[in-house]
Amino acid sequence: MQATDVRTKSDDELKDQLVDLGKEAFNLRFQRASGQLENTARFRQVRREVARIKTIIGERRKAAS
Repeated sequence: MQATDVRTKSDDELKDQLVDLGKEAFNLRFQRASGQLENTARFRQVRREVARIKTIIGERRKAAS
């Protein structure tokens, strides 16, 4: 997901997406620990998407105050 896509979403949508990505990261960690993780690059993608969303939320919060 691109930063431009993230910027078009509302704060509620971003928070929902953060929750979903957190759950996915949790499942990926368990799969990696048990040796069942097939797409190892997905873990990195999820972490970066979480960071991207948190950055956008922080920017919005900073601009609002």
